[in-house]
Order: sequence, then C-alpha cells, then structure tokens
Amino acid sequence: MSSSSHGSTARAILYAFLANSGIALAKTWAAWLTGSGSMLAEAIHSYADAGNQVLLFLGLRQSTRAPDAEHPLGYGKLSYFWSFIVAVLLFSMGGLFSIYEGFHKLQYPEPLSQVWIAQLVLVFAIVLEGFSLLGCIREIGKIRLGRSFKAWLEHTRNSELVVVLGEDIAALLGLAIALCFLSLASVTGNTMYDAFGSISIGVVLLVVSVFVALRVRSLLVGRSADPLIQEAINTIIGQEPDIEKVFNIITMQFGPDTMLAAKIKMRPGMDIDAVVDSINALERRLKEEIPNLEWSFIEPDNTD
Repeated sequence: MSSSSHGSTARAILYAFLANSGIALAKTWAAWLTGSGSMLAEAIHSYADAGNQVLLFLGLRQSTRAPDAEHPLGYGKLSYFWSFIVAVLLFSMGGLFSIYEGFHKLQYPEPLSQVWIAQLVLVFAIVLEGFSLLGCIREIGKIRLGRSFKAWLEHTRNSELVVVLGEDIAALLGLAIALCFLSLASVTGNTMYDAFGSISIGVVLLVVSVFVALRVRSLLVGRSADPLIQEAINTIIGQEPDIEKVFNIITMQFGPDTMLAAKIKMRPGMDIDAVVDSINALERRLKEEIPNLEWSFIEPDNTD
C-alpha cells in the first residue's frame, strides 16, 4: 500500500467513524422516544459500525510496524485480521441482533409514538451516510489507477476500504428500509411493519458481512500482489538484458507490503560477480519503481 493509498484508507475510515458516531446518538434518542424496533436495530448497527472503524484504524496502524525476529515479513496481515473481525462483528452485533429484535417485536408488539421524529432522524442519517459513502468512493477513485470500479473491487488488496464500502452501502440500504417500514407502520397503525423492517435490516447486514468475510478470507490465506503490480514486475524483469529466461515469478501481499520471489536464467558467459551485480541492480530498480515492494528474492538457476 503506497503512502497515498494509506492516506486514502485512513480518510475513508475517519469519514465513516464520524458519520456513524453522530448517527448512532441520533438514532438512540429517536428509538427511545418512539419505541421503534427498526430504529433500535439501526442504532445498534451504527454503534457497531463506529466500533468497527476503530478496529480498522487499529489494523491499519499495526500493519505498518517494522519486521522483527519473530515476524520477519512484518505485520501487514494484521490489517486483514482486523477486517475479518469487523465482518464477524457486522454479522453478529449488526445482523443477528436486528433479526432478533424484529422477531421480539413480532411476539411482543409495542405502540409507536412520535414517529415523525424517527423519520427526521432517518432522513438526516441518510444524508450523513451518503456523504460518508461519497467520501469512500472518492478515496477509492484516487487509488484505482484508471480501472473500473468493478475491476478495482475484484482485484484490490485493500481490505479496509472494502469493509468501509460494504458498511456504507449496508447502512444506506438499512436506513432506507427502516424509513419505508416505519412509515408503513405509522400510516397503517400496524407495528408488524416496524418489526419486518428490523428483520429486513438484519438480512441486509448478514449478506454484506458474508461478502466482506469472503473477500478478506482470500487475503488471510495468502494472495498474490495486485495484477497491476504483477504486470509492472514482469515488465521490469523482462526488460533486463542479462536475463536469458524467466522460469517463474511469485508475489505475495502482506497488508501494505509486497514480497517478490523469482527464478531466472542469466545469459551464458557471465561470471558469479557479474551475476550478483546484475541481480542487485535489478532489485534496486524494482524497489524504486514498485511502491512498497519490501522483499525481493531473485534466484539464478539453469533449470526450473
């Protein structure tokens, strides 16, 4: 992750944290006044999201710690760990609680009061979440390097931005659902609509949390570098005149940092000192041109 990518991620997390913190307080007040299950589910969702932003920022900071004897390849994967924890919390604290609250309201319905307050709060929250989502999309636009949004989402190794994007989309969908079902409950006088709204919000959160967890899982297991980075590495190595053949190139992403391992065949007639100098020069060029290429292991050989 380059410094610009790191900054974009941190800003997106900050936008989401500020929006969710303010929205959570407003929703709590509205839920207390109206007795709405949908509003209470939304309040819990926002508190969970605000806490999730803290965890994401913690992972972002920890992932930049320098390697040591116990962790020679650094702490980059801590960002994936905390992103996965956020997905689990979104599933449990957000999705499951919302569904539970909805079924509880179906069994023990309570009358709603001052619904207009909750509706105003939801509209206010939609505006704030909209700004948070736009901020996240803007920061993604700074680092997707001309690729389409779909292509970036498919290939990105930035787990924090994926989580923030998923949370923002889930939050906007949840707010719209809460507003629709709460309005139906107010117009019809049937509080079952409010309960159905809470259940629907829970389902949305479960779907988003599963999507985020699956995206982060591949990074935890171990994933190659971004295709654009791989392409740049292949181009640089392919242009080296002292290399006769490239047997294989392997990359691995460790949070913000990339590791490269390659096996190559040098041109005939080179002595050992010339081979060493050529490989050292190649590694210097790679690290100059590839952002955050932290480790480079290039092995000369005659066969694969």
